[in-house]
Amino acid sequence: MGVFSEIIHYLVQTALGLFLFAVLLRLMLQLTRADFYNPVSQFVVRVTNPVLLPLRRLIPAIGRLDTASVVLAVGVQTIAIMASLALMGYRPANLLVLLVWSLIGVASLVVDLFFFAILGLIIFSWIAPNSYHPALALLHQLTEPVMGPFRRLLPAIGGLDLSPILVFVVINVLGKLLSALAMQAGMPAGIVPGL
Repeated sequence: MGVFSEIIHYLVQTALGLFLFAVLLRLMLQLTRADFYNPVSQFVVRVTNPVLLPLRRLIPAIGRLDTASVVLAVGVQTIAIMASLALMGYRPANLLVLLVWSLIGVASLVVDLFFFAILGLIIFSWIAPNSYHPALALLHQLTEPVMGPFRRLLPAIGGLDLSPILVFVVINVLGKLLSALAMQAGMPAGIVPGL
């Protein structure tokens, strides 16, 4: 792959990856019932609404699950994989294989989202333990459904919350499983960032 192809590949992956991240963040914020009026939530809604609102007219929600967001996330991941394959010189895979790769990529991004959200909370608890920022409040709301069961399993020791260690172990195990699944599915390296 030439330098210009690498640059275009990087830019396409970054643009589609950021939009995919916003779609998944919106889905996760809806599932965790995070504060809709938080400025960060409002930004995510504004970024994703132009594509998501028309899609919602076609694809109804199933209970609390915003099915349109899931379909959009898998669709964006599929487009990103197809673009990467084309730019890397691979021949296009069949639709079923692309769908499997996209589902693995979306699952990997959800795992990464929780990893970085929890890591951000840990860092801010050291730097500014009693500060308030809308992004921090949103991170708390996003991670609490995942962290809560681990906190009950491993209570604080002397005021020190060790539950993130258990969560990181589970996240690393899930990451390894997704990487193995990607290899089993024949996904070329570098098609989905992080796998």
